[in-house]
Amino acid sequence: MAETLLIGQLVRFDADPLVEGPAAARHDARGAVLIRDGKIADIGQADDLRARHTGAEQVDHGQRLILPGFIDAHAHYPQTGIIASWGKRLIDWLNSYTFPEEMRFGDRAYAAEVARRYFDLTLANGTTTVASYCTIHPESVDAYFEQARARGLRALAGKTCMDRNAPDGLRDSAQAAYDDSKTLLEKWHGVDRLSYIITPRFSPTSTPGQLSALGALWAEHPDCLMQTHLSEQTDEIAWVKGLFPEARDYLDTYEAHGLLGAGGLYGHAIHLEPRELDRLREVGAALVHCPTSNTFIGSGLFDMGLAGGAIRVGLATDTGGGSSFSMLRTMAAAYEIGQLRGRALHPAQLIWLATEGSARALRIADKVGRIALGMEADLVVLDLGSTPAIEQRARRADTIWEALFPTIMMGDDRAIAEVRIAGRTVQAG
Repeated sequence: MAETLLIGQLVRFDADPLVEGPAAARHDARGAVLIRDGKIADIGQADDLRARHTGAEQVDHGQRLILPGFIDAHAHYPQTGIIASWGKRLIDWLNSYTFPEEMRFGDRAYAAEVARRYFDLTLANGTTTVASYCTIHPESVDAYFEQARARGLRALAGKTCMDRNAPDGLRDSAQAAYDDSKTLLEKWHGVDRLSYIITPRFSPTSTPGQLSALGALWAEHPDCLMQTHLSEQTDEIAWVKGLFPEARDYLDTYEAHGLLGAGGLYGHAIHLEPRELDRLREVGAALVHCPTSNTFIGSGLFDMGLAGGAIRVGLATDTGGGSSFSMLRTMAAAYEIGQLRGRALHPAQLIWLATEGSARALRIADKVGRIALGMEADLVVLDLGSTPAIEQRARRADTIWEALFPTIMMGDDRAIAEVRIAGRTVQAG
């Protein structure tokens, strides 16, 4: 039985550092991870594992840091080509950039081309799992899952449903949203490492009838997640109130139609009202923080104080409203937003958010996001001196956190020394 022994520095977590503080993290200066049959079979000190597994292939990364692969809990892969488009707030962004680009995804060849490019970019940045919105076109979902499956990835996605306030070529109907989503769910959910997510884009682009249809589908398939957007910008909230005058608040537009639950993923969630927070806590829903998007589009500052309690919080690029494919850059932006909110996130907390935190939000923390026995061996190896600027700062470090933080703040794809998917090397720096 083939075994691979990865040697290097390790960071693991015994608990949530947003609750327990940095002491929840465990650092092994010379640790090792044994991979067998695509899973983590042993963990510990390098010398101990070498003695126990003499026949294993050894890959010694020296002072490089072995971590779980990064998990991006909210992205829009069809927006790959329009990332970093200038100067719009949310509604203008959708009309000017997003909708014209998404119109192209009825072309299966184009969707496949973008999906290939997207996964090339995410893997180069150390991201091993993504939860993505597709477009209204079933072809866009097929392209995403086909590319993910070919690479052996754990991946999640769903057809984005819209039946109003969008161009003619991007609207379906309540019935088509239900039928297409059900067909795609039955085709892809649970195949290899793939999961389907029921996906209304957000309340402004779905009629009450469509929201109810998707709520009914979720009730029929409660093992699936449901993803949407919530309270991203103040003008968006005003728009929702005008479209749903009977609703108590933005969250109520989902709750009234069966789209509030423990498997719900609510992206952004910046401007929440007290009732909304209470209900999200009560049902155990997850919020997804998208910091580069929130600053780029001018949405506002997410309250990371919500994390670590009853509300699970994941971290995400939100590409292409987000301005980077890198979860390192996303962690840096989360740190900067935290500073503006009066909370300096520790490097251990940032790494946890981009790995186990996002895995918990996506309800896959029993499979990925942790270095622990039996977990799928999706791993990233970080070079903590990938550029001269980072290296000269890390050289002065007295702790692993001082050594890691420059890579979080200034690192990019050059810091990704190796990526493994189910134990198999797919990216080597």
